[in-house]
Amino acid sequence: MRDLRIVFMGTPEFAVPSLSILVQNDYRVVGVITAPDKPSGRRQKLSASPVKNFCEENNLKILQPINLKNTAFIEELKSLKANLQVVVAFRMLPEIVWNMPEYGTFNLHASLLPQYRGSAPINWAIIRGEKETGVTTFFLRHEIDTGSIIFQEKEMITDNDTTGTLHERLKHKGAELVLETVKVIAQNNYTLTIQNESQELNSAPKISKNICRIDWTQQCDDVYNFIRGLSPYPGAWTYWNRDTILKIFRVSKSGDSPSETRKEKPGEIYTDNKNFIMVNTGSGWLNIEELQMQGKKRMNVADFVRGNKIIAEFHD
Repeated sequence: MRDLRIVFMGTPEFAVPSLSILVQNDYRVVGVITAPDKPSGRRQKLSASPVKNFCEENNLKILQPINLKNTAFIEELKSLKANLQVVVAFRMLPEIVWNMPEYGTFNLHASLLPQYRGSAPINWAIIRGEKETGVTTFFLRHEIDTGSIIFQEKEMITDNDTTGTLHERLKHKGAELVLETVKVIAQNNYTLTIQNESQELNSAPKISKNICRIDWTQQCDDVYNFIRGLSPYPGAWTYWNRDTILKIFRVSKSGDSPSETRKEKPGEIYTDNKNFIMVNTGSGWLNIEELQMQGKKRMNVADFVRGNKIIAEFHD
């Protein structure tokens, strides 16, 4: 049995269960690398990452380098004498870092690699209407998300899943996979699988604000998947009253047109001005259920309708 000295790298909430499960199972975590504190809120008060908060609660050594190639940071990392590094939801590492420990550096990725390589695999799996995704542990190498696979676990995607609900399940399933991966590395008893790149691959690039704009001319199912794939963050959006951004977080499929006399132009709205808003797509209507006007709070559609003048269409 190998005596492991682990350095963990991660920043957001998604990484916390993986770090927690290692601590709970008495693995020796000799250091944790997380992002520097960042200003947040109206007062721009410095805010610690969820991983840093966990470390402070559990008396774990914290490193917060700005530059991962900085000489002082590299020397401090070497001084920890880690022989295994575990990466969950962290930034891209330089080779001098990932190639440092004797037993390697492995990463947890929220997809079934080689599908959905990139920074937003959960979002893109839902946006593209996938029925299945999962989590993968793999050893790092030069090209991002391409290293040899250690373990994979599948997870079904339901028609009602959002990025938020799927994220919640995958962060816990991923933590279990991280624990299993550390166990077999400690036992030196595992088989690696080279990623199969002969198949057609979908990527998962970073999501920008422009990508989040709704195209109402798309098919109904595509718009439905797009909205839930960006909910709750960063949020799919459209223009309201021509220049106000309106985020839409939850919709349901309506099916038939609400009126045979309507022209059914994509983006056209139908409402009773009391309880509901329906919007037309390229192939059917969606019921809007939860939304947020720019600068306002998120609310259900009935509250929104009662407080705002409804116009004839959303704008592309």
